[in-house]
Amino acid sequence: MSIPRAPKSSKNNRGTITCDNTTIHLLQANDFVAESIRNQMADNKVLMVNITSSAGSGKTTLMQETVKRLKDEIKMGILVGDLETERDADRIKEIGGKALQIVTGGVCHLEAQMIWQALKSFDVSGLDVLFVENVGNLVCPASFDLGEDYRVTLISTTEGDDKPQKYPKMFLTSELMLVSKADLLPYLPFDVDAVTKDARGINPTIEVITISSVSGIGIDSWCNWLREKIREKKSADTLAV
Repeated sequence: MSIPRAPKSSKNNRGTITCDNTTIHLLQANDFVAESIRNQMADNKVLMVNITSSAGSGKTTLMQETVKRLKDEIKMGILVGDLETERDADRIKEIGGKALQIVTGGVCHLEAQMIWQALKSFDVSGLDVLFVENVGNLVCPASFDLGEDYRVTLISTTEGDDKPQKYPKMFLTSELMLVSKADLLPYLPFDVDAVTKDARGINPTIEVITISSVSGIGIDSWCNWLREKIREKKSADTLAV
C-alpha cells in the first residue's frame, strides 16, 4: 500500500495574494508546470530525482561519483542549478556525464518553469533517470515542486546535525536523506543517530543513508536505491499502459 507523500509546494497562506475576496495561490502556476513535467517524464519512462542541500554539502561530487559508477549501466542526465557560472555542469561533463547548467542569475532556487525551459534543449528520451541538482539552499527549494518522483536531501557532517528541526519543510517533503561527508565523522561533533531521529520526527517515512563520495562509504547503498526506484518507475509505467 502506497503511503501518501507531503505536497512539495506550500498549501498554507504563505505566498498568496488576496484581492476582491479572491485568493490567488502564487505557487499554483508552478504546480501546473510541474505536473506537465511529471507527465513528460512518465511518457518517457524516466525517473526524476530532485537533489537538494545547503551549499557545499557535496551534491556535485555525489553526481560525479554516481556517473563514474553507473554510466555504463544506467542512462542518466543531470540538470544543474546555480546562481552563477557553469562550473558544476563542467565538472560532470569532464567525467563523461550528460549535464546542462541552469544559471538562475541570483534566484535562490529552481522553479518548474526553469526545468521546462531547460528540457526544450535537453533530450530526455532514452534516459533512465534525470537528476536535478538544485541550488544550494534548504529554504526556498523546499516549496517548489519540479515534477520530480523523489526529493533527496543531503545533510553534510560539516554543517551540524540540527538542520532537520531548523528547516523542517525540506525534510518533510524529502523521501531520502543522505548524510554526506561521512569520512569526516571521526573529527566532527556530528551525531548520525540524532539527525536521523530529528528527521524522522518530522517525516516518519524518510529513508536515511550515510555516504562519503570520497571514501565510498554508503555509495553502493545509494546506487542500489537508484536501481530500485528506476525499476519501480518502469514497472509502474508498464502496468499503467
